[in-house]
Amino acid sequence: MTSPVDKDSAKPSNFLRHVIENDLQQGVYTARKWGGSPGDAEHHAQGMPDPAKVRMRFPPEPNGYLHIGHAKSIWLNFELAKEYGGVCHLRFDDTNPEKEEQEYVDSIRDAVRWLGYATDLADRPDAAGTVQLHEYFASDYFDFMYRAAEYLIGAGLAYVDEQSAEEIRANRGDFNTPGTDSPFRSRSVEENLARFRAMRDGQLDDGAAILRAKIDMASPNINMRDPALYRIRRATHHNTGDKWCIYPMYTYAHPIEDALEAITHSICTLEFEDQRPFYDWLLDRLAEGGLIESPHPRQYEFARLNVTHIITSKRKLRQLVEEGHVDGWDDPRMPTLAGLRRRGYTPDALKLFCERSGVTKSGGWIDYASLEAALRDTLDPTAPRAMAVLDPVKLVITNWGELMGGDDVLDDCTAPVHPHRPEMGRRTFRLGREVWIEATDYEDVQPKGFFRLFPGNKVRLKYGHVIECTGGTRDAGGKLIEVQAKLVPDTKSGTPGADAIKVKGNISWVAAADALQAEVRLYERLFAAANPGSGELLDELNKDSLVTCTAYVEPSLATAAGGAGFQFERHGYFVADTKAMAGGNRVFNRAAGMRDSWGK
Repeated sequence: MTSPVDKDSAKPSNFLRHVIENDLQQGVYTARKWGGSPGDAEHHAQGMPDPAKVRMRFPPEPNGYLHIGHAKSIWLNFELAKEYGGVCHLRFDDTNPEKEEQEYVDSIRDAVRWLGYATDLADRPDAAGTVQLHEYFASDYFDFMYRAAEYLIGAGLAYVDEQSAEEIRANRGDFNTPGTDSPFRSRSVEENLARFRAMRDGQLDDGAAILRAKIDMASPNINMRDPALYRIRRATHHNTGDKWCIYPMYTYAHPIEDALEAITHSICTLEFEDQRPFYDWLLDRLAEGGLIESPHPRQYEFARLNVTHIITSKRKLRQLVEEGHVDGWDDPRMPTLAGLRRRGYTPDALKLFCERSGVTKSGGWIDYASLEAALRDTLDPTAPRAMAVLDPVKLVITNWGELMGGDDVLDDCTAPVHPHRPEMGRRTFRLGREVWIEATDYEDVQPKGFFRLFPGNKVRLKYGHVIECTGGTRDAGGKLIEVQAKLVPDTKSGTPGADAIKVKGNISWVAAADALQAEVRLYERLFAAANPGSGELLDELNKDSLVTCTAYVEPSLATAAGGAGFQFERHGYFVADTKAMAGGNRVFNRAAGMRDSWGK
C-alpha cells in the first residue's frame, strides 16, 4: 500500500512519519478488524470502512484543563491522521473518578474544537463508547476490561494481592534489588476469581486489595514487577455513576482502549517508554485469548514539549488556581489552552509553534520567545491595526484654534485597517486641539538617539499633521502632566504638503474628543525562572506577570467583540478579553509585544 502523502510536499520529516509510511507500505494493518472478538456485538465492527487505514487517538484524562503540551499531542495525532487519510479519536481516559469532573470533559471538548479538530477525522458512530463522531470514553469499556481481567486470572496471569500498600512498595525492590513475591501470588485461580468478585461487589474496603498482573518480580524493568491492574475506589464516576467500586489502572486500561478502537499508532511522550513492555505484554496475552484482534496497536514515544518559563504539571497548575495565585484555569498567564486563547493566541499560532518545535526522541527546552514569535508570524499578516495610548499624558496644540478656525474643530484622519491588505478597508478617527500621547514620547532635554518630542523638535502625529514641541509641564513631584506643541500648517498626511517638512519621529496618539477609555492588561511570563518547578513554586512566580493600566484607544475599537485580535501600533498584539467584554467592560489583553523584550 502506498502512502497518500504528496512526496513533494514541504512537510518536515520525522521518525513517526517514517514509521507510518513503512507500515502502510508493508500492509501491516490490511487484515485488521475493529477491536473485539468475532461475534462480540459490543465491540466487533459490522461493515467498518477501510480497516487498514491509519487510526490515531488523543487520550486526555479529564482531571484538569488541557495545556500547551497537550496542544502538541492534539496537533500531532490529528494532523498525522489527516495527512495519511486516516481518522483520529478524542478519547477520555476517565479511569480515576476521584480527580475527574464533567467540567474538565467539557473544557477538553471545547479546546479540541477550538484548535480545529472535530468530526471530520472520525467514523463509526455506532462503535462502543462513541458519544459524538470523534469522541470516546474509557469508562464505556469498563465491562470489557472487567471480563479481560477475569480472563487473565483464569489463565494464571493475574492475582488478587491483599498486602498493604506499604508492604507492596517495600517488596517491589528497586533498580539494584529484585522484588519479592507476594505471599498471595500462589493463590489458585478459583480463589483469585472469588476475591476479585468480592472486590467488585463491594465486600472489601478501599485499599484492602488490588488485582496485579503475574509477570516477573525480578524484572530489571520495575514496571514489569507484577503491576497493578485494578484497585478499590468508592467514588462516584462522572459517566458511570456508582455502578463500579473498582476501577482499572491507567496502564491497564489504556492499551485495551487502543485495541478496542483499532488504533494503529499509539503515540505518547517519553516518560511512558518504560511502560511499553507491559503495553505489549497485556495486548499479546489478550490476543492469545481471542479477546482482541491481532496485530494489536503499537506504542511510539516522542519527546514532550518543554517551554521555558512554563510548567505543565496539572498538580502545580491546580495549586495556582486553588490558592488564588491566578484567576482560574483560563487566566491569560496560564499555559492552559483556555488561558492561551484568552491571552490572544490563535489555533494557527499554536500549530505553527508545534510544527517548528519538531518531533524527536530526544528532549530539550524551547525558549518562550519562540512561542511568541509564532504568534507574531501568524497575526502580522491578518491582525487589524489600531492606535492605543497606554501611559497617557495630554498634548495640547496651542495654535489649533487659530489655524483650524476654532478650538472645538476636529479634523478627520484615516488610516488603513492593515497596511498590506487594502481589501480590509480604512479606519477613521479625528484630530483635535487636545490629544493623548505616550508619556515616554516627551523629554525635557533630548537624550542621544531620541527623535520624538522635546522643545524645538518636530514630529508627525501618525496619519495626521506635523507638530513642533514647545515644552512640557510637570507637577511639584516632577511628574509630566502636559506637553505643549504648535501645529505646522499644510503638513497633513495624504496631502500635497505632507512631505514639505522632513521629520525623524512619528508618534501614535488618540484625540481626547473621540478616544475610548479602556483597561489594558499587560501580561508577561508567569514564572521568572527559566525552568520553574525545581524550587519552591511560589518563589519562582514573576511578580510583574500582570500590570494593568487605564489607556485610551481609537474609536474603531468601539465595536470590538470578545476574542477579536488587533495590533496596537508600537505596542504589540492584543485581544479583547472575552469575559470582560461579555460583562460590558472594555478590556484588552496583551498577547505579545512587537518584539521579544524579556531579556531587557
